[in-house]
Amino acid sequence: MSAPTATTADRCPRCGGTFHCGAAGTGPCHCAGIDLGTALQARLRQQFVGCLCLACLQGLARAESAPGRARPAPESGS
Repeated sequence: MSAPTATTADRCPRCGGTFHCGAAGTGPCHCAGIDLGTALQARLRQQFVGCLCLACLQGLARAESAPGRARPAPESGS
């Protein structure tokens, strides 16, 4: 058996694609440079286990910040 290496590929739970998560590595992970917002991060934590690939994270961040995106209406107090 061979020992895992730093180049071992991870699998994105959203798209199934392979990528390398840098969170456990020596450098910063690619997701550190993407503004996902706290609401999106919370939804992703509920929906997926593990890291997502850069392409999925970028697409989700774009969709979250798209003009005209439907946002939940604030709850009224009455």
